[in-house]
Amino acid sequence: SGTQAIKALKEEGIDTIVINPNIATVQTSKGLANKCYLLPVTPEFVEQVIKAERPDGILLTFGGQTALNCGVVMNKAGTFEKYGVKILGTPIKSIIESEDRKLFAEKIAEIGEQVAPSMIVENIEEALQAAEMLGYPVLARAAYALGGLGSGFAENPTELKNLAKTSFAHSTQVIIDKSLKGWKEVEYEVVRDAYDNCIT
Repeated sequence: SGTQAIKALKEEGIDTIVINPNIATVQTSKGLANKCYLLPVTPEFVEQVIKAERPDGILLTFGGQTALNCGVVMNKAGTFEKYGVKILGTPIKSIIESEDRKLFAEKIAEIGEQVAPSMIVENIEEALQAAEMLGYPVLARAAYALGGLGSGFAENPTELKNLAKTSFAHSTQVIIDKSLKGWKEVEYEVVRDAYDNCIT
């Protein structure tokens, strides 16, 4: 997605700067971005690049979980405001609301959509209690990890204990969902531009 974003920005005549520590990714290839920094995506390094390059805007949604987390931290610290950098694409508020499982469930409920019965837990004991209330099998998902780190299905308390240990290694908050295994999933996406052109 990062490569496609660079190509789209290039078509619009916008100069791009990429920060990526992985030299093997396509988006770091010569001739794509105008400048490429092979640095860790951490608030300290990203701020140094912003200070040196003075970009007008930043796209956080093309760097996976690392960029999302980094962007949230930098926004909270006021770094983007300090350098007059506009957050392009998905707003920080939406990133936080989609990553905090409790906030996300509340937002879904607000628009009247149904979600699988679930509970937010903060330790293994709470996870086991939640699973008993919801009934096995359950799905355990770490919050603040859209990439699915530490997520999986548990058929019984032993499996859930092991899974919860992994989930809590990635996050302080874990959501326990009633499993929807066997249901048919239909994915529906709409892409809309500034002129209200839509592709479904």
